[in-house]
Amino acid sequence: MQSREEHLAWCKKRALEYLPGDPREAMASMMSDLKKHPELENHMGLRIAPMFYGAHRDERAVRAWIEGFN
Repeated sequence: MQSREEHLAWCKKRALEYLPGDPREAMASMMSDLKKHPELENHMGLRIAPMFYGAHRDERAVRAWIEGFN
């Protein structure tokens, strides 16, 4: 199993592959992949994502959201 840090880096890399072009899918990818690691499956970022989801069309905001995970 990957470490938390390795998995998080993998999640970010995969999500950012959708940018530019598909910020909504970038968010969906990040949310889905975080849930695949036991130390990240309940990350606070997943809890606040629904509030942020209205900004899913703003590629800069989505990039900042993804890159801000730690």
